[in-house]
Amino acid sequence: MRDPEEGSDMFDHHCSACDRRQLIFPSMITGMANTDQGIVLAFECWCGAPQTALTGKATEIVSAERTREPVAA
Repeated sequence: MRDPEEGSDMFDHHCSACDRRQLIFPSMITGMANTDQGIVLAFECWCGAPQTALTGKATEIVSAERTREPVAA
C-alpha cells in the first residue's frame, strides 16, 4: 500500500483552455524545469491544450507564508 505522505501519481489542474478541472497523469507531462519559485511542470490537457503548473517545496513555503499574513479586524 502506498504511503499517503509520498503523494500520488496524478494531480488535478484547472485548464485555462477548456475551463474544466482535469486529472493529469504522468504520461501527460511533457517537461519539467526547476526554478527559484518551484518546479514548473509542462503537460497537455485532455482537450489538447498545453498547460503548466507550479509545484514543489518552494511553493509550499510561499503558501504557508501567505496563510500567516495578519488580517485586519
